[in-house]
Amino acid sequence: MSWLGKVLGGTFGFMLGGPLGALLGAVVGHQFDRGLGEFESLPRMDAGQQERIQMAFFTATFSVMGHLAKADGRVTEEEIAVARQIMDRMDLPPHLRETAIRLFREGKSPNFPLDATLDQFRQEVGRRSSLIRLFLEIQLQAAYADGRLHPTEERLLLHICQRLGFSRFEFQALRAFIEAQLRFTQAYAQHQYQQRHGHRPPPRRQQPSLSDAYALLGVSPDASDAEIKKAYRRLMSQHHPDKLVAKGLPEEMVRIATEKTQKIREAYEIIRNHRQRR
Repeated sequence: MSWLGKVLGGTFGFMLGGPLGALLGAVVGHQFDRGLGEFESLPRMDAGQQERIQMAFFTATFSVMGHLAKADGRVTEEEIAVARQIMDRMDLPPHLRETAIRLFREGKSPNFPLDATLDQFRQEVGRRSSLIRLFLEIQLQAAYADGRLHPTEERLLLHICQRLGFSRFEFQALRAFIEAQLRFTQAYAQHQYQQRHGHRPPPRRQQPSLSDAYALLGVSPDASDAEIKKAYRRLMSQHHPDKLVAKGLPEEMVRIATEKTQKIREAYEIIRNHRQRR
């Protein structure tokens, strides 16, 4: 069991403090909230820093996801299903899964302290921009649960980005990345289905398209080989599971980062194979 699993399982306590500590305390029944003042007084580079970041990432991810799901007025079955799929992909043990579900519900509350939650999360992760990026990727994937990004969801996501120091330009680039990833993942799953079962599956496309591969890497089809390789290496570095864990990503979320690196690698291979055949 990871450090996060031990803490949330009640093996020992850890005082996160602030709004994130209050949220966590509300859903797991521990006295985590000892005030933001104490949280701020903790040494910024002590041995518990990574553990605090893990707890903050987990708490913010599912509570903000719940808040985002409620942004358009109602939580759809698709949004609930995506939240559960993310939990499934993390392979959460029962007590962590229940904690994630309760955090999701807390986020739907009309009194959810969104700005305070985001401010503390940003303070915890500091300059670890790759963690903020992955956090936003997860929120965008949840927002696209019903196949489109609603205007109210987009406005809320832009507000979240502004609070986390993520520019509008970076958000649009990240949105294009997520849209391409969703198309690529769906097409790849269909292709794998056909290979396993020997016949065409009900959905339309059979394999990821070259255009989706370029979009996933964020490059133009006119880009040079060197530019494509640079984009590929940058994305692989941003999503490298070991690097993210070292920066404070909860171990339970490693599978999500690993899946992303696999899709990035597959997209790069599609482009490289196409160019070698020309």
